[in-house]
Amino acid sequence: MANNASNVSTGKPVVGGAIWTAPIGTTLPTSTGVELDTAFACLGYVSEDGLKNNNSPSVSNIKAWGGDIVATTQTEKVDEFSFELIEALNVDVLKAVYGDDNVTGTLQTGIAVTANSQEPDSRSWVIDMLMNDGSAKRIVIPNGKVTSLGEISYTDSDAIGYDVTVTAFPDSSIGGTHKEYMKAASSSGT
Repeated sequence: MANNASNVSTGKPVVGGAIWTAPIGTTLPTSTGVELDTAFACLGYVSEDGLKNNNSPSVSNIKAWGGDIVATTQTEKVDEFSFELIEALNVDVLKAVYGDDNVTGTLQTGIAVTANSQEPDSRSWVIDMLMNDGSAKRIVIPNGKVTSLGEISYTDSDAIGYDVTVTAFPDSSIGGTHKEYMKAASSSGT
């Protein structure tokens, strides 16, 4: 097959929100054009670094006498998504980072956040983006948990951000850890 430059793309967030989260058990979308269940909360702006997906297996080498590598065995396969949420005043962002039970109130009435050692709940995640030609891409993570939170900086020159890593776990509803859907702009509906 010949090279095709029109297949090269970047990923930009969908206007109106790119990263959404909902409790486990919420109805998941099965294409790019399907409206999300109302239980999904938008997590707003993400830093300019965008989204990163580490979906790489770790292997152990099997060596023959003399040092030749003759086989490998997979020891684990981590599927992680990392991004920095920069809407520090968004209650849904705070709940995604600290857990639903650890965030109360609204910005108007006052928000209280408790940082503690309580393990975060697993949640469903949806990430929507547009490709160069307007084609839509949707990533669906049925069962993902925030497993890492980076250092939070409070400065007068940068947005306060929550640099999170979400680890995706196997889910029988999709037969894997995450599913990706793509559709051309003329028929995507997003």
